[in-house]
Amino acid sequence: MVLTATRYKTATGAGTLAALVLVLVFGSPWYRDWAEGNTDPNTAGGWFLRLLTWPAWSVDSDQPARDLLSTNLRAILVVVFTALFLMALPGSQLARARGTLSQFFAGWAAYIFAGGAASLIAALIHSNPSLLGAFQAAGSGATYGLFVGWIVGAATLGGRRGTA
Repeated sequence: MVLTATRYKTATGAGTLAALVLVLVFGSPWYRDWAEGNTDPNTAGGWFLRLLTWPAWSVDSDQPARDLLSTNLRAILVVVFTALFLMALPGSQLARARGTLSQFFAGWAAYIFAGGAASLIAALIHSNPSLLGAFQAAGSGATYGLFVGWIVGAATLGGRRGTA
């Protein structure tokens, strides 16, 4: 399969790229350390900057292996599920014109679903998993998607409809 560059972006590709950047940059240990040391969690801005760290990935070998796997799997699954939900949600494909609000909301919804689903699955792998813990983790993932997903939604605006 030969990939060719086009001047048009797909909504799925743009949204997945935005999710990847969010996870790589804001989920990094370096950003997480900065946010914890330089923001006030009792302010809206500080709370949001700390929320951005949610799909954290880690290279810390001090964690138990299951917890390290769970943490990194959650970050990976957020990106993978974002792509899958962007392909599955029909809003951007059924829009009459590029740049409509249906694309924005489909991207936003995809990130909410991706955060919740990735967190649910990762919580079941975490050490000492419980069903209650998995439900609580899914809630925190959906909360992250609700407040950060507008970025993915904005990235999908103007994307080409259809497959490819």
